[in-house]
Formats: sequence, C-alpha cells, structure tokens
Amino acid sequence: MNSTGALSDRVTIEKVETLSDRWRPLRSYTFRYRRRDGREQTLVREIYERPEGAALLLANVGKGTVVLIRQLRLPALINGHPDGMLWEVPAGLLDDDSPADAMRREAMEETGFRVGDARPLFAAYTSAGAMTERLHFFVAEYADGDRVEAGGGHAGEGEDIEVAEFAFEDALAMIGQGEIVDAKTIMLLLYAEAKGLFRSHVG
Repeated sequence: MNSTGALSDRVTIEKVETLSDRWRPLRSYTFRYRRRDGREQTLVREIYERPEGAALLLANVGKGTVVLIRQLRLPALINGHPDGMLWEVPAGLLDDDSPADAMRREAMEETGFRVGDARPLFAAYTSAGAMTERLHFFVAEYADGDRVEAGGGHAGEGEDIEVAEFAFEDALAMIGQGEIVDAKTIMLLLYAEAKGLFRSHVG
C-alpha cells in the first residue's frame, strides 16, 4: 500500500513520501487515525516495505537434530552483537514464488538440503511497527542423504553462509545462553519444543 485513501474506518492515508528506494522502499506515511474515544489524530510513520518471506526448521526427529546456518547480520553487529554472526534457520523472500516453493528454494541455496514434505505452521509479522514483512513458517524432516549440494548461499549477493547440525536440546540451550538471538529461529525452536516434536530427546 503506497497510495492515499481510506484503509479502514479508522485509518486514512493522507500523504506518502518515498525516502529511499535503493534496496527496498522506505516510505513516510502521514495518516489520520480515529482513536477508540472518537478523537482523530494525524500521525507520521516511516515504514520499510519489505516483501513476504518463508522460514524453515529442518529437523531430524530420529537423531534429535536440527540444521542451522550462520551468517553476518550487519544491523546486529551495529547494535552490539559480537562479530554480527547469527545462527538462524534457513529463510528468504518469496520472490513471486509460493511460500512452500520459496522455502524449498532457500533451503537448497543456503543449506544444500533437498526438502520434500514440509508442514506449514503459521505466519507472523516480524516487526509490525516498522516493516510490512510477514514470514510463513514451516517444519520439514530431513535425512543425511537429503544434502545434495554444498549450500552456502550466493557469493554474488554477499552471502557467506556456514551450515551446521545441532542436537535439538543444544539449540534450545543456545537461546538461553544468548547464542541464538534471531527471532524467527527462536520462534521455530520453541514451537518445536511446545509441540513435543523432539520429546524423546529432551530432558
């Protein structure tokens, strides 16, 4: 949405200004908002218009393991995270694919694992106060023979991705130890714990 007009009976966009469009559009929205008490306010918000994406938890339930990747995240480094290298689940933008197709594509590019059946779990906004991005979350089981490529991402796009396998209980512990700080990864690992996906391997 980057035009003026009513979005709902409480929100009307009055002005849209593009502040930057070098990577993804960053726009300033001036809008009129009708509060719960009936009063109207004019507000301004800067919104990063990032497309939807997909994220995947690769799980080997028999072994009690998960596959994670590690790569540089400059915003995390700027914000004080040591070396800016974050452990994450594979994920990426849809790029006109369906969420399931995008999830399989990103898993292959980043980890080298071929993904067959995958279960859609939920969708969530990653930072609803500042970005339009919504992620579609999946879980899929893998076997050792499913790694058919090296992975590592695209060097031409600046990707330099390390791929590693962790015991699920170790990955959970890494959350509490501050070694896993990526929100989508924490969400998927805690979802797996809550649903008992690795029940026989934890405790």
